Amino acid sequence: MTHQAPGRANTSEAAEAVDTADAAGGTDSQMPWALRDYAFLGDGERGALMSPRGEIVWLCAPRWDSGAVFSQLIGGVGQYVVRPQDNWHVAGGSYEDGSLIRVSRWVTADALIECRDALALPAEPGRLVLLRKVRAERAPAGGTGVRVLLDPRPGFGATRMSAPRSEPGESGTGHRGAVWTSTGGGLRLRWAGVPEAEPGDDGSLRAGFTLRPGEWRDLVLEIAVEEAAGGADILDPGRLWARTERHWRQFVPDCSGLLAPRDARQAYAVLGGLTSTAGGMAAAATTSLPEHAGEGRNYDYRYAWLRDQCYMGIAVAAHGPHTLLERTVGFVTDRVLEAGDELRPAYTVTGEHVPAERSLRLRGYPGGSDRVGNHAGSQFQLDTYGEVLQLYAAAARHGHLEDPRVRRAAHTAVTAVEHNWQRPEAGLWELEERWWTHSRLSVVTGLRALAEHLPEKEARHPRALADTVLAETRRRCLRPDGVWARAADDPTLDAALLLPLARGCLPPGDPSTGRLLAAVERELSEDGFVYRFRHDERPLSDAEGAFLLCGFMMALAAWHQGDTTAAVRWFERQRSAYGPPGLYAEEFDVVQRQLRGNLPQAFVHALLLENGVRLAR
Repeated sequence: MTHQAPGRANTSEAAEAVDTADAAGGTDSQMPWALRDYAFLGDGERGALMSPRGEIVWLCAPRWDSGAVFSQLIGGVGQYVVRPQDNWHVAGGSYEDGSLIRVSRWVTADALIECRDALALPAEPGRLVLLRKVRAERAPAGGTGVRVLLDPRPGFGATRMSAPRSEPGESGTGHRGAVWTSTGGGLRLRWAGVPEAEPGDDGSLRAGFTLRPGEWRDLVLEIAVEEAAGGADILDPGRLWARTERHWRQFVPDCSGLLAPRDARQAYAVLGGLTSTAGGMAAAATTSLPEHAGEGRNYDYRYAWLRDQCYMGIAVAAHGPHTLLERTVGFVTDRVLEAGDELRPAYTVTGEHVPAERSLRLRGYPGGSDRVGNHAGSQFQLDTYGEVLQLYAAAARHGHLEDPRVRRAAHTAVTAVEHNWQRPEAGLWELEERWWTHSRLSVVTGLRALAEHLPEKEARHPRALADTVLAETRRRCLRPDGVWARAADDPTLDAALLLPLARGCLPPGDPSTGRLLAAVERELSEDGFVYRFRHDERPLSDAEGAFLLCGFMMALAAWHQGDTTAAVRWFERQRSAYGPPGLYAEEFDVVQRQLRGNLPQAFVHALLLENGVRLAR
């Protein structure tokens, strides 16, 4: 990219205008946006959410499950704003192809301003670097104003940073003047690119500056645990941008042969942005965003669910031997070998236990709450073993089962299924302990898939176990009309049953698969979208949003049955359920056309990718 000289220092009038506008509420900083409008920045160790007006309102540091430094998204304090001085503007933007580099565009009455944002890569667990490059693409000869506000509040707003201090800038970094530094909550902050900023009594920094046509300004924010902070070149924007761009070029593979190749590449980028160097993948970047206003289903998803990570690994394995597959197999294998029969469905992204739920006493996103921690960390969910076995079978095509540790973990998972398959458990949806059908069909699928990649002598035991589990599940959970019931004591439907059937639990011609497909379409779908199950007598959309995961499951199940037309129809309908940034949440409000739940939801992007691979064939 070719640049002209950096932008001029701000005038005192510009800085005064920022203070006046903020005091009058001119930044609209306290008004949340609809979830569909937020963009996501991620580096694998943590993630940020950014509004269309350049407000970063969510960022936990130094890692996913740490306290938020910017928590305005759920009613806390703390944000980082870069936006036009002129409030009369229209916002837009897009991701650079196959990356999480976000370019925001603002059209004002007389200017066009762009801001390029990214979390720098490769990432370090103890340090994040947030890059923002604001440029005047078009402006009057005298320039156009930009306003900046940095207000970090560690610990979900419980801690203030120390008064910012101005230190000499580092030579050779391209920055003029001072670098601002402050500490608080065990973190050290450095901010370069705005030497003229004015510190506030609350630890914030505010500035206004003017950009002439073609001018730009690089802003570099480092937040690190105090002992990890530093590094002579860490705030060099040119070097940081070059490394980040190179990382994305090398990380996201070519998807030209897939269905919806651009969306597949973006799914890879999102999944990569959620996956840590330790191998764990955060289920989503956020906590407590409402699945349905007032229903109380608001959870912390900043942890690694093994099931979700297996979904991702299976999707990647269907495409090729990508870096994400290696990380997933390694992380899952470590957990299985450590836990054996006591495998938990969720861990932190570094493999520790998930803390219990607690409230932060914040107002929460509208309709949501302020929970952190998750009760799923102490549950037993049988289907987790089934997904692990399916992952190993998928990874075996790329040689992973030749690793002695992976082979040992696979046998450990088979033994755990043998010991536990008759136990009531919480199941996929983390409800009360029951004899859930989906869990049993999931382990049958995993056992049979793994057996296909084992020597005949080794394969006999998982095959026989699969036959035993399936026979008992048929006896207890197949209704008289040939449709699979949700549980042994509940004859209603559950759309999750589509996935094990789509992945080969039963032969393609087994009539129960077709009957389930027809029943789910008839009883659990609306306008091309699919709900999990029926909560009560209310209309489906009154109880919760449609589950995009289930819609993509429907596409895979139709494909498995050989109905490619129906499969593509379901796939394209789910693919349409995104906001302007092109991200998917857990649920979609069919009536209001809005996203619901935490954002971005990893398993939806994983199933989109898997569909893109399989339907292209």
